[in-house]
Amino acid sequence: MRAGAPLRIIPLGGLGEVGKNMLAVECGDDIIVIDAGVMFPKADMPGVDLVLPDATYLVERKERVRAILITHGHEDHIGALPFLLHDLRAPVYAPPLALNLIRVKLQEHRALSSVSLNEALPGDRISLGDIEAEYLHMCHSIPDACAIALRTPAGLVLHTGDFKIDHTPVDGRQADLRRIGELGQEGVLLLLSDSTYAERPGHTPSEQVVGPALRHAFAEAPGRVLVATFASLISRVQQVIDAAVNDGRKVAFAGRSMTDNAAMAFAKGYLRAPSGTIVELQDLDAYPPWEQTVVLTGAQGEPTSVLVRVANQRHRDIKAREDDTVVLSASTIPGNESAVASAIDNLVRQGVRVVTARSAPVHVQGHGSQEELKLILSLVKPRYFVPIHGEYRMLAAHANLAREVGVEPDNVFVLEDGDVLELDEEGAGVAERVPAGHVYVDGADRFDVRSVVLRDRHRLGNEGFVVVIVPIDGAAGKLAGPIEVVTHGFAEPGHAEELSRRASDLLANSLANGAGQRLELGEVGRLAREALGAYFHQETGRRPMIIPAPVEV
Repeated sequence: MRAGAPLRIIPLGGLGEVGKNMLAVECGDDIIVIDAGVMFPKADMPGVDLVLPDATYLVERKERVRAILITHGHEDHIGALPFLLHDLRAPVYAPPLALNLIRVKLQEHRALSSVSLNEALPGDRISLGDIEAEYLHMCHSIPDACAIALRTPAGLVLHTGDFKIDHTPVDGRQADLRRIGELGQEGVLLLLSDSTYAERPGHTPSEQVVGPALRHAFAEAPGRVLVATFASLISRVQQVIDAAVNDGRKVAFAGRSMTDNAAMAFAKGYLRAPSGTIVELQDLDAYPPWEQTVVLTGAQGEPTSVLVRVANQRHRDIKAREDDTVVLSASTIPGNESAVASAIDNLVRQGVRVVTARSAPVHVQGHGSQEELKLILSLVKPRYFVPIHGEYRMLAAHANLAREVGVEPDNVFVLEDGDVLELDEEGAGVAERVPAGHVYVDGADRFDVRSVVLRDRHRLGNEGFVVVIVPIDGAAGKLAGPIEVVTHGFAEPGHAEELSRRASDLLANSLANGAGQRLELGEVGRLAREALGAYFHQETGRRPMIIPAPVEV
């Protein structure tokens, strides 16, 4: 490393939004990536399956990327790995459960054999060029969550990952506050800390409160219980199994990610159940409804998830019943509120009783509230502070907490995706911006925020479209018959027919005005867009997508 090289902090996702967490730490010739998550699509992203961080900065410097370090196994921290590892080859280090969830995910993408996967346990120290990474145990809503300390030539950096201070965790393993305090005594140059609950005063409740709430919901249910939660929320799945066993029920899993993750978790010992408790979904109806439990996907209202298909009466194996109880054991990610509300409405219309965290403590957050965030700040005593993981108001609230506990105001930086923070002997400041927009996944396709694809989908949905079929005599270079104009989605049928007829006449006249000139297929398309675009906007005030289809005959 060259002398005096600055430490560069480069958030590529998760700052200014909830989800797709990914952050690069660069010092000299070494780049370390922490997490590679996805964000679930919002209502204004038609046809999009997943949203990824833009990894252009990393791909362009892939020979300097020493490793991808994973803090825990939630989708917003590991979901982008199959796509990122397609573009750059770097070893992946992760805690045991996260590592196994990653294996399941890479197997699904047929990418497992080409990736170097390495287990990282609390206390492990990993040499990565001139940077050393140390894993520390933290509490979150999934087992094996960790913070990561990076010893760089410029100083010590601590990244908390997602965390809360749970004094009675379900697995009995508390956060390693002692080691965090030791790092604070050693001297932390920069703290990067989870901000998801920075607006909430007090403390986040322990996971222990969920168990009794689930048992109560099961005991009150006259028929089946369907529990929707994240497929990676393994500790919550264990609580559901415990509640089902307590109520004398069998448990089945529905949804590919839920089924695959549960199979892995049982094989690795993260899930446990008495013999005979777990059955296949198709065998569940051999038992009376009051002995049935289904753990399924769809807590975020994802269009293709099991819960939404059940709510819309489109699931092949599960039909909603009036004596069903549906438990939503997850918080709604910002942006998914309307999708979740729609699913709940459709279930209630079918007579289903729906239990959410608003009506009972069937879910608690895995993120620390203000007092927990202040505790970490007080233990670490960082010279510089950057709040991470959250929408801008959450980051700003966390920044205010840091100032309250004594971090110098000028040393607190509220960054957004793409901001590059540089720290050196002279101080710290935002040096530049790098590409950090959304990359959209639609089936096998990927397109970024600059792509016309999403814009065209919005236009089709809002304005409709027009297909213009123009027959051209290839030999003579003239119209070979009447122009057919077909409209979709922007005018009532009677009006649409009249608009189409007049549009056909208008375009025919426009093409005829070039008397003596040959009509070329490409030119016909341009003229059709110009003439009909202006016409439809004048007549309707809207701008439908015009799709010329010149045909040589």
